[in-house]
Order: sequence, then structure tokens, then C-alpha cells
Amino acid sequence: MALLRSIATVGGWTMGSRVLGFVRDILIAGVLGAGMVADAFFVAFKLPNFFRRLFAEGAFNAAFVPLFGERLVQEGREPARQFAAEITALMVTALFLFTVLALLFMPALMHLIAPGFRADPEKFALAIELTRLTFPYLMFMALIALLGGMLNTLQRFAATAAAPIFLNVVLITALVLVKTGLLSAPGRALAWGVAAAGIGQFLWLVAASGRAGLMPRLPRPRLTPGVRRLLRLMAPGLVGAGVVQINLVIDVILASTLPQGSVSYLYYADRVNQLPLGVVGVAVGIALLPLLTRQLSAGDTEGARESQNRAIEFALLLTLPAAAALVVLAQPIVAVLFERGAFTAAVSTATANALLAFALGLPAYVLIKALTPGFFARQDTATPVKVAAGAMVLNVLFAIILMQFLAHVGIALATALSAWLNAAALGWLLRRRGDLDLDERLRRRVPRVAAAALVMAAVLYFLADALAPYLAGGLGARIAALVALILVGKFAFWAVAHLLGAVRWREIKEFMRREPGDASDLDP
Repeated sequence: MALLRSIATVGGWTMGSRVLGFVRDILIAGVLGAGMVADAFFVAFKLPNFFRRLFAEGAFNAAFVPLFGERLVQEGREPARQFAAEITALMVTALFLFTVLALLFMPALMHLIAPGFRADPEKFALAIELTRLTFPYLMFMALIALLGGMLNTLQRFAATAAAPIFLNVVLITALVLVKTGLLSAPGRALAWGVAAAGIGQFLWLVAASGRAGLMPRLPRPRLTPGVRRLLRLMAPGLVGAGVVQINLVIDVILASTLPQGSVSYLYYADRVNQLPLGVVGVAVGIALLPLLTRQLSAGDTEGARESQNRAIEFALLLTLPAAAALVVLAQPIVAVLFERGAFTAAVSTATANALLAFALGLPAYVLIKALTPGFFARQDTATPVKVAAGAMVLNVLFAIILMQFLAHVGIALATALSAWLNAAALGWLLRRRGDLDLDERLRRRVPRVAAAALVMAAVLYFLADALAPYLAGGLGARIAALVALILVGKFAFWAVAHLLGAVRWREIKEFMRREPGDASDLDP
């Protein structure tokens, strides 16, 4: 099945990026720890990423990919490319003006995004300076989303999935130069690195689009009928993406009012949680949307339902054991990855507690990625908005209540709880419409996957207790013990899953074979 092959392509490149991302975060933890500069940089990094996910990867991608795919299937490559050119011209103009305004009014934005920093004028001023350096990253990433959407629709996933590697390579280089003394002011070095990486990623996608014959030629910005249709579809999607991203911003706002380091604890914990989420969740969402769009455009509703079921099955097959492992091994994972230099044992414990809370919601985060394409492919960007709005309200309420007792851990736990409610609501709505029919195979296998994950968690719990002296020893002993835990846990899960009939290797191999007639075959 082409779906899992596409997921594997995106997931493989994403895994490479995430591994480099861990190297990057290990260096950041050692150099910055969880102090003033770290908190300021993480806010500076989050703000352009907030708008990137809001405008580019959120509302824009949800509206653009189905429209581009529809034109590609029904009219051919050249009309689809012309449509993309019209969108690009408008996007460049709007984002340039938006970036200039944001740079001018950055102090006001910082009052909104990190109000707790105002108590420390030095920290507040540093956050403003660093964010002004990182903010142009937004414009390049939005253009990358457009080029990547076109490439993904043609089933060319590798270039887009590999692009984030540039960011990690640049930031790792900056940190190495800081550690060797060739660069000073690590916060500023990282901020400049973010801006440079945006340019590098954009040029990479320009080259890939040129090779695919997709590079649009920019006309004068105009509100053509195609652009108006995109904007109409984007409007509810913009609100929906905004709701999701506001959840993340609210986490920062609330964490900024807690003791220093809270923003950093949540950042480091989220980075670990993002490995399975990025490799599985993002890959499922990216691969599923264009596939569902093509199947529905061709009238293949049964094929679309089959793809939806298999995406859910594959997502849970990987995320249920990942969540169980992160819950049991949160402390040793954080200690091995980050506990060195400025990242002390106390910071490690605070981060591990946040990771445990985030991990409880990991399957839900990925289910949301697997379910929302069921709406977007049918050009329904409004329904997920209502669901996300309700989840946002609950997230805020949960966070405000739980942080009174659990500090930053309460914020992470609120995110996990609201994600489960979001996923449950999306699934229920799709089923009520008749767009999601949980087949016998999915109903049979998911409980068996959950049982295998629980067995693995029990094995890891007792083995971690037996290896406690090594996990509390030097770095070499901790690494060896953690590697042993991961290998044993992996073996235990897949052995039990196979024994229970939750997975069959023959089917995985069949899924990875490419099907004829996918989007890359539409035009020479």
C-alpha cells in the first residue's frame, strides 16, 4: 500500500532530523541549561514557529493541498502550477508586510507571549532581541510549506521531509563554535542560526521543485477566483490552526509566570516527546491527506475508508508502545540525553516529570494527525475548528487548575488530557457522518497492541529497577543501561505483539510496496 510506503519515507527522513535535533538539544542543554538565556531563546524560537504552524503548516496546508491535488487530477500539471504561482505571489507580499510589522512591534508581542518575563527587565530585553533575529524564519518556512505541499501531492516526500535537517546542522555548528570559543553570546548565535537555516531550507526546496518541474513563476499578486476559494477554505482552518497553536502559546504564557526554568523544562520534555510524534504523527498526516484527496476526487470512497483505518492502525501500533516506554523510562532518558554541563540533576528531574505527563497524550496527538485529513480531504476545514476550540478551552481550564498543584507538570498534563478529548471528538464525528468505519481488523488488533505495550511496560519497570545502580552511575554506565532497556523493551513488545496477532510482518512488507497509478504517474 502506497500509504505506508509514504509514511516510511517521511518518517525515515524525519527520524534523521530528530536524531540531529537531539544532538542539537543535548548541546543546548549543556551550554544554556534552564536559565535566563535558555528561557529567552526558547520563547524567541517558539514565536515564529507559532505563526509558521498557524499560517503555513496549519490553515494553508489544509486548504492548499486538496485544491492543488484536485486541479492536478482534473486539469493537469500546468493549471495546478499556475494556481500555485498565484498563491505564492500573494503569500510573499502578505508575509513580508507581516514580518516588518512584527519586528517593529516586537515589545508589544513579547508582553503577550511572555508576560512573566517583565519581572526581569534583562530577560525581557534579551527575549525581544533574540525574537527579532529569529522572526524572518517565518517567511521562508511558509514558502517551504507551499513548495512542500506541491511535492507531497506528487508523492515526492523526501525533499520536504529532509529539509529540517538544515536547521539542526546550522544550530549544531553554532553551538560547537560557541563551545570552542570561536563565537560568544550563545543565545544570539542560535538566533542567527535559525534565520540562516530558514534561507537554507528554502533554497533546498526551490531546487527540488525545479527538478520536479513545479517551480512557479511569480505573477503580480491578485485575488483570482482560485485565490479567493483558497482564502475561503483557509478562514475556518486558520481559526482551527490558531486554536491548536494558541494552546502551545498559552503553555508558554503560563510557564513564564512560574519559577525560572519552567519554560525550558517544558521545551526539553516536549523535544523528547516530539521524536515519536514527529516520526509517526507528522508522517501519517503528510502522507494521508494527499492520498485521501486523490481517492475521494476519483470517487473511491471505499479506498479512502481503508486508508483511514490503516493510518489509525499504524499510528497506534507505534505510539502506544512509545508512550508506555516514555512513561516508565522518563527519568533515565532525560538524564542520559541532557544531564551534563549546565543541565543539573534537579533540572533533569523537573524535565522528566513533564515528559511523563506529555507522554500520556502521545497516542492522542498522533490520532489527531490521522483523523483530521478525513475532514480536510473533503474540504471541510470548519468542523475541526469547533473541536479544537473546545479542546483549547478545556486545556486552559485544566492547565490553570493543575499548575496550582503540579507547577509546570500540570501544564503538560493538561495538554495530554485535552488532546485525548480532541481525538475522541474527531473520531466520533467522522463515524457519525459515515466517513470512518472501524473495520474488523482495526477493532481486533488495537486491544492486542495495547496489551503488548502493557507487557513491555511491566518488563521495563522491573528491569529498570534491577539496573538502578547503573542508571545512577556515570555517563557510560547510564548509556549502556538505557540502551539495554530500549533493546529489551523493543524485543518484548514486538514478540508479544506478534504472538497476540497484533501485527504480521508479511502485511508490513506488502504495505511498503508501491502501488501503480499514484500521483507521480499523472504527468510525465
